[in-house]
Amino acid sequence: MAKLSQKRQITLPVEQCTELGINPGDELEFYVANGKLTAIKKTPSAAKGILRDVKVNESITDEQSRQSALR
Repeated sequence: MAKLSQKRQITLPVEQCTELGINPGDELEFYVANGKLTAIKKTPSAAKGILRDVKVNESITDEQSRQSALR
């Protein structure tokens, strides 16, 4: 089980990291929805092709966009 340190750092179990392909230095993004924390490993070009036709709305912040996607 992972434990949160005083610096709010988490050490993940080696077995889970191995299973998910997470290595030291990898970047993770965290999202909170319905009281649960989700971590997603950032990978280069993960959305390539999927988002090619999405129009950018620069009038809203990244956080506003994330929140609207969770509703």
